[in-house]
Amino acid sequence: MVLKTLQILKQVAASLAQQFGPNCEIVIHDLRSKDLNQSIVHIENGHVSNRKVGDGPSEVVLKAMKTDGEVPEDRSGYLTTTTDGKVLKSSTIYIKDDEGKPEYIFAINFDISTLLAAQNALENLTSAPKTERPPEISHNVSELLDQLLEQSVALVGKPVALMNKDDKVAAIKFLNDAGAFLITHSGDRVANYFGISKFTLYSYIGSSK
Repeated sequence: MVLKTLQILKQVAASLAQQFGPNCEIVIHDLRSKDLNQSIVHIENGHVSNRKVGDGPSEVVLKAMKTDGEVPEDRSGYLTTTTDGKVLKSSTIYIKDDEGKPEYIFAINFDISTLLAAQNALENLTSAPKTERPPEISHNVSELLDQLLEQSVALVGKPVALMNKDDKVAAIKFLNDAGAFLITHSGDRVANYFGISKFTLYSYIGSSK
């Protein structure tokens, strides 16, 4: 049944990519895999974000896996950016098993960079909820962790060297909520980044819940 589901998703992905052309990227993430470094199992028009099969997750995938039992909701028409500056209009659909647990993510990323120049005429097509910082699509989990660390510092509003204990607890709470600690060996990197021991890191994680 699982293989049949994946095959159907691949067929839909191929059809959508053909329908909307080379600016439409379709990505399938396998949430059943324990290896976050290789969550992408299928991609159409990967040149849009410069990703390929075997690459790691985006922020949305980490958050989907860090649900603590809650079923994530589908999202449509939100903005993301690529590392080379493209603006994408994205939709994320969670494919669930019979018990309601997400098994796959079916993501659509349409490059609207050229359309933005004609936004007034194409407003209905390009409009999306505005956010302070559209999430960036990374190529691998190392880049993703770097992005999350930068976001945690921006959230606190001061450099790590000037952070006190409460600041670091707040930053680490953000990382934990974002699913950063699902990334292999992230604990060591986060501890080094904030200049604390692994023991202190785990105590901060516990106190931030």
